[in-house]
Amino acid sequence: MAPRTRFVILRLSGILLVVLGALHLAVTPLVAQFIRTAAAPDAVNWLMPPMLLNQVVLGILLLPLGSLTFYSARPAAAGVAWALTVSRTVALAVVTLPPTLLALMGTRYLAAIPFLVAAVIVCVASVTLLVAAFWPAPAAPAEGHRTPSV
Repeated sequence: MAPRTRFVILRLSGILLVVLGALHLAVTPLVAQFIRTAAAPDAVNWLMPPMLLNQVVLGILLLPLGSLTFYSARPAAAGVAWALTVSRTVALAVVTLPPTLLALMGTRYLAAIPFLVAAVIVCVASVTLLVAAFWPAPAAPAEGHRTPSV
């Protein structure tokens, strides 16, 4: 994979992770409202705390994952060890999402077109990020040398 291609994929992946984190936080009130209107009152008291915890924690954790991926894209494309470690760690975390969702949720939700589309996007994006992060990197520049622009 060309360094420029790796750089673009990692940079875009970082942006998408930040957007996903912000989106998660932004829709939290909508999900809470949906639960309030769709569930029985005692069920709301039982469902609301774990839903809020999940939405907020995931949203907040996606922000630094995306930022780190964005920040490390250029040096990772140049083969710098710390940046490859960062991008590979994030890629491994993200690629666990599709099989985990499938194991926990099953296939029953795949009949809903929006869920199916989202699942396909997550699968393609996670595999693309994984390939970009683990594709053999060029040799890292020696200490004190500038990394080439990609």
